Amino acid sequence: MEADTPLSDRLDDDDYPAYTMGRAAEMLGTTPGFLRAIGEARLITPLRSEGGHRRYSRYQLRIAARARELVDRGTPIEAACRIVILEDQLEEAQRINAEYRRAAQKASGGSETGPG
Repeated sequence: MEADTPLSDRLDDDDYPAYTMGRAAEMLGTTPGFLRAIGEARLITPLRSEGGHRRYSRYQLRIAARARELVDRGTPIEAACRIVILEDQLEEAQRINAEYRRAAQKASGGSETGPG
């Protein structure tokens, strides 16, 4: 079973580029052209196989799905990509702030609950 561990680790890895452009487009219910467009807008940067083919990770597919939702609601693709980038940055900032708060509470010996 240990021989299977590297493969299973990759399959569990959200950043592993497991999906071809065709499969990714099929999963998202969109076209390869949409994936190329969000790549050109720098929302996602797919990795390339040895043969030069685009490969997408599960994380990238979630990002692309969010952009597709916005485009389907009438948002221009460039604006949709910018919104998704800002949402992702906000989520990361909130995660970092929560870590800092926990570290500050631990350092001061405070409880997990704030003033109330």
